[in-house]
Amino acid sequence: MEKGSEIKSSIEELSMLIKLKPTGDNHDSTTVHIPTRPFLYLCNLVIQVLDKIGPTMAVLRQDVNQNIQRLEMLCDSDPPMYSNLVEILKKEADEGKARKGASCSKAFVWLARSLDFTVALLQRLAEDPGQKMEQVVEESYKVTLKPWHGWISSAAYKVALKLVPDNKTFIDLLKPKDETYDTLKEDMQTLISLLVPFLEEIQSILILYGLDRLKST
Repeated sequence: MEKGSEIKSSIEELSMLIKLKPTGDNHDSTTVHIPTRPFLYLCNLVIQVLDKIGPTMAVLRQDVNQNIQRLEMLCDSDPPMYSNLVEILKKEADEGKARKGASCSKAFVWLARSLDFTVALLQRLAEDPGQKMEQVVEESYKVTLKPWHGWISSAAYKVALKLVPDNKTFIDLLKPKDETYDTLKEDMQTLISLLVPFLEEIQSILILYGLDRLKST
């Protein structure tokens, strides 16, 4: 992938994912559909954005990667059956496995929260590119991931926060070659406008299956 093209690729992938979703009542559990493969590909693109923040995001990146792999393995075992993430949640809920061990439901929860973190980060960066990167990451973490993290994850994050790049370096890493900041800002705002309603739909699904308040141990 070309340097700095993750935001554009995420826009394309999310636009495709939204087109693939059948139309219906988002609050009706029988019609809600989140295509598994496109969702996981989107999460893989988010990993590439997190990589640019550096070692600070190593723990989160590892979690995202493991959760993607867990869902990929299940999907590979029976692609037609597991092509809709909501069906996976329903199956595990019916079997009483959703909140136990290394469930795919838990993997989905943490992937959604990682996307929440990414939205918060990009929103702050788009609103104020002059803001210190350390502050941007810290504030984004506080409102999205920290409420659900145990003290070990929070402590590891606090130490790693000192390793974030400055905001100019991060913005340069996000930008494709020869692109202006204004174009990058436009792309970030487009991605945010697509992600926010998508994540709101996911949140309503998590509430439906009683997974929205899940905390790490």
